Amino acid sequence: MQNQSSSQSNWLRSYYFVRALFSIGWIIAAILSATMSGSQSMLASVLLVIYPAWDAVANLVDARVNGGLKVNPAQSLNVAVSTITTVAVIIAVFNSTYAVLAVFGVWAILSGLLQLSAAVRRWRLYGAQWVMVLSGAQSTLAGGFMISRAFGTAVPSILDIAPYAGFGAFYFLLSAVWMTVAAYRKAAVQG
Repeated sequence: MQNQSSSQSNWLRSYYFVRALFSIGWIIAAILSATMSGSQSMLASVLLVIYPAWDAVANLVDARVNGGLKVNPAQSLNVAVSTITTVAVIIAVFNSTYAVLAVFGVWAILSGLLQLSAAVRRWRLYGAQWVMVLSGAQSTLAGGFMISRAFGTAVPSILDIAPYAGFGAFYFLLSAVWMTVAAYRKAAVQG
């Protein structure tokens, strides 16, 4: 049982590092796309669609590695929410940047609550989930902020979503580092 727990903990650390690296890469691409022609370049549109699609795939893979979709209801629901969001973003991209920001806001609220739920469940098993709890809570607040901006007068751009991705990257990286340090400490005590 301890080997399985250790293996799952190793997976989770790797998963968090990959999620952080993806988000960092996405942010760099988002900033580059914002410098292109206008606030809604083709690259920005593609990036806006990729972000929730990546989240759906990442949650699906993580749920499967950790016992399957039935054992991980919060992640299963997150896969569905992120998939629906991907389709909604595709539709919104053809409508307006205001619509895109509103869709991202709703998604941030829902995925934040689901991440919070998954982190609370995992806390007992792996520890170091307080960072993911904070991330879920902040995602929910950021979603509300994005929705309020979607009804504002300033024209939104991908740069309005980049900070959300930035905080996600920070939290995933912090969780991975925290779990890595905890694993080294545990190994030092045992070894």
